[in-house]
Amino acid sequence: MTRHLLVFGLGYTGAAIAREAALRGLSVTVVTRHPSAAPPSLEQAGIGVAPFASPPLASATHLVATAPPGEDGDPVLAAHAAAIVAARPAWIGYLSTTGVYGDRGGAWVDEAAVPAPSQPRSLRRLAAEEAWRRVAASAGARLDLIRLAGIYGPGRSAFDELRAGTARRVVKPGHAFSRIHVADIAALVLAAIEHPPQDHVRVLHGADDEPAPSAEVVAEAARLAGLAPPPELPFEAAKGSMSPMALSFWSENRKVANAATKAATGWAPRYPTYREGLAAILAAERSGAEA
Repeated sequence: MTRHLLVFGLGYTGAAIAREAALRGLSVTVVTRHPSAAPPSLEQAGIGVAPFASPPLASATHLVATAPPGEDGDPVLAAHAAAIVAARPAWIGYLSTTGVYGDRGGAWVDEAAVPAPSQPRSLRRLAAEEAWRRVAASAGARLDLIRLAGIYGPGRSAFDELRAGTARRVVKPGHAFSRIHVADIAALVLAAIEHPPQDHVRVLHGADDEPAPSAEVVAEAARLAGLAPPPELPFEAAKGSMSPMALSFWSENRKVANAATKAATGWAPRYPTYREGLAAILAAERSGAEA
């Protein structure tokens, strides 16, 4: 039976998942509100594009949702919950966030940790997870809740901030961020499809192996690019000019473990730390290839 993956969302992560799935031989359709804006490279890769109003759910054996919830809840479920239940896909992947764990004072959180969100966007994410649990149960589908750390990759890395002159080397002792390269997210989704959960619902972590201070990442990007790093800036001096969104990220401190995810799916990040990820991005830029 041909596996048909429906990817809801043609953003940065959704496009990466679709391309990786097509490379691995799956039939892939991306669902977007703006089909006419889809890049020609998708068609060239054999990836279909469907409008959000009428996704081909009846033929989908696998489904991944990348869209964030809004004030009114998950947009995919708001429009298509009944159709998803009727389609009865074998597997559903919902891309959530490690923000659902809230602040842990720098402690590690594993896949069995109980969520304790405090930010409004993380509360919405947890509510969306619960909604997907209900729909998956009704559809008889296996569900992976894939909680992602901070996403970076080509076009979204410290290199771009350095070149734009917006990079800051903010120092907050004891504070680290977990992150993941976008290519590793795509690989994790495909690993989850190949190794679906034994139970009805599973939590996976999309995070690399080494949480690290933001200042270290900026310094490494500057070193690789041959640029002078910005001066260290204490958090207390920097926070006055931070946006509310940035402040909300800095208000939480946790390290995201991934051992159970690796054991369950056979996945391991191609870029286990920011060092390998940044080096690959720069090498690809210089060669004109994709990282």
